[in-house]
Amino acid sequence: MPRFILMLKVAAMSLVAALAFVASAQAGAPMVKYQAPGYYRMMLGNFEVTALSDGTVPLPVEKLLLNTTPEKVEKALDKRFLGSPLQTSVNGYLINTGSKLVLIDAGAGSLFGPTLGKLIYSLQASGYQPADVDDIYITHMHPDHVGGLVSDGRIVFPNATVHARQADVDYWLSEDNLKAAPDSSKGFFKGAMASVNPYIKAGQFKAFEGDAQLMPGIQAIAAPGHTPGHSLYKIQSDGQTLMLWGDIIHVAAVQFPQPSVAIAFDTDSKEAVIQREQAFAEAARHGELVGGRISRFRALATCAVPIKAIRSCR
Repeated sequence: MPRFILMLKVAAMSLVAALAFVASAQAGAPMVKYQAPGYYRMMLGNFEVTALSDGTVPLPVEKLLLNTTPEKVEKALDKRFLGSPLQTSVNGYLINTGSKLVLIDAGAGSLFGPTLGKLIYSLQASGYQPADVDDIYITHMHPDHVGGLVSDGRIVFPNATVHARQADVDYWLSEDNLKAAPDSSKGFFKGAMASVNPYIKAGQFKAFEGDAQLMPGIQAIAAPGHTPGHSLYKIQSDGQTLMLWGDIIHVAAVQFPQPSVAIAFDTDSKEAVIQREQAFAEAARHGELVGGRISRFRALATCAVPIKAIRSCR
């Protein structure tokens, strides 16, 4: 047999053996089965902003949304290739001003089921530790925003002072309101008390009133309705602005085109609609960067200026 033909046969057999080995190695690799760390980082002027994922929770939104019908909700979701139950993101935001490390909302902790409570892991994956946080600003005292403040009744952020609007303190931390609440709502009061009271007892809590300048570059803006003390936070650095909306919006596919649609979690749905319309108009007027339940995680987007109403944020 000619030498070059023999060499070709040997090379071909070697290639087949190598491919078979690679295929078997790939087929035998174990599945990893976990996601990448849940954080997204950007610069806002001289501030470092890190969006932190707490996870997602499936919500039967066609049953929860008000001032609409299940059929209209399903149609709006279908336009965005979504369905119900809708996987709804819960997020916090870490602001490094250069002199202070500030956390906006603390996630759900153990108060909202096993799919949430991931914010601490996201924070650690992003390069920080709970002990690094100086201040925590709460948009409102619903369990998916304050539950992560404690773990097994113990303070999670040992060096942080927690801040919230006085109206939410008066409402959610009231024993009288807890007693008067229907059974379906008592868990909201108990969750707020369990999460915030340890910080009050430790002297690590401060309430504020009205529109408050909390520190250079961070302002609280009153937006009651979803809760009595619901707050937005305006973050500004070097001419750039980020508006953190809290729960101004829950289902973007429905509420962007129809801001009059409210949700059963609202304390005062009429006022919540007014605040949502105002926030939308402000964001559209200035083309603001906003953070909240406006899109799937990374949870930060710029709102475009439409003809009559915001249709989406990108």
